[in-house]
Amino acid sequence: MKRTQAPIRAVDPATRRRLRTLAVTALAALTLAACGSEQPGPQADRGTSADAASARDDAAFIKMLDEVARECPPRGTKRESPGTPEGEPPTAPVEPPPGTTVEPPPGGAVEPVAPTAGPEVELDAHDWCAGVQHEQRVAEAVLQLKQPDPAQVRKALNGLGYIDERIHDLKRSGAVTKFVIDLRHKGGRLCLDGTANGELTEVDACVAPTDGPFDIANIHRRT
Repeated sequence: MKRTQAPIRAVDPATRRRLRTLAVTALAALTLAACGSEQPGPQADRGTSADAASARDDAAFIKMLDEVARECPPRGTKRESPGTPEGEPPTAPVEPPPGTTVEPPPGGAVEPVAPTAGPEVELDAHDWCAGVQHEQRVAEAVLQLKQPDPAQVRKALNGLGYIDERIHDLKRSGAVTKFVIDLRHKGGRLCLDGTANGELTEVDACVAPTDGPFDIANIHRRT
């Protein structure tokens, strides 16, 4: 029996282009479906671990702030004139960092006096009281450093519970290492402004805006 073959039809260029477009679209859809079914890889796992570690650091930092200010007046308390209970920070000494020895001042402990000028007058009773405690514990830790370069200062601050996200402008300027710590919490304005050169350490309270990112240019510090 003789077989017959159907005539071959020529495909016009426009139809060929449409067929090619359909094929590319189908391939793209299959590729997207395959990507969506992939399981998270090591990169995603690392991101999740970093987020968890950051959350733990933030929680530990907030806990430290509350612990340092545990004997201070409630937030929002107006600071009264020096000598009144509302205007005085707790007189109990702050524990120095482990392994350090701090000599008491001659004549016994010095009672802090509420300032009448400078950035501290802008702080409420809670932040001013907390600032006195932070000034003492930071100054004692940094003063123990024989060579207070930025790396050593950061390590000391981290050891006290101050996280990197709250440490700003940490840099060497000549023989002095400078740093600023953002201590704002629950609407507070407190920050610390510090300098260290191995022989002299100064840590003073400063005042930052309540809201927005921490900006060195917008803080009120001692001049």
